[in-house]
Amino acid sequence: MLSVQLLKCVLSGLVVGGMLTLMSSSEAASPLVGTMQRIDGSSQDLSAYQGKVVLIVNVASQCGYTSQYAGLQKLYETYKDKGLVILGFPANDFGAQEPGSDGEIAAFCATTYGVTFDMFAKTSVKGAKKTPLYQALTESAEPSGEVGWNFEKFLLGRDGQIIGRYKSSVGPEDSKLVAAIEAAL
Repeated sequence: MLSVQLLKCVLSGLVVGGMLTLMSSSEAASPLVGTMQRIDGSSQDLSAYQGKVVLIVNVASQCGYTSQYAGLQKLYETYKDKGLVILGFPANDFGAQEPGSDGEIAAFCATTYGVTFDMFAKTSVKGAKKTPLYQALTESAEPSGEVGWNFEKFLLGRDGQIIGRYKSSVGPEDSKLVAAIEAAL
């Protein structure tokens, strides 16, 4: 058994040598924890998405960016067999652009855009009422800070870590987003 003095010396050497880290970024907690309600009312354990490349998007039915649903669906169809999942979180946080019920939102997404990627119950993505998922995303992403508008995107790698944050103006077909998804897959 190591003496306390020897242990202190070894630890001191590791710290000075830069070899000891308490938590590397690859070991940081994933935002994919806890359970959230899906748009159909069922519960979804977010840890089930570990091992997938995950694109998380706050969505709204009456926004200037609503047509991004079409691009998100195309992106999902193109890459789902390689491990991409898209998680849509309807939010009424910006200009009251998502006023409908979960049922109305689901019907709109299915009939207007043919959405088949995972959709969740209407939630809050900013402010005091934001979900723990969005709390983790907005604190951990670069840059950190509140979601700015509808259709902001967070890309997570297979390890559950955030590898990109994309503002609303970055559409699903944007070459930078597509390249990041392809690299993560």
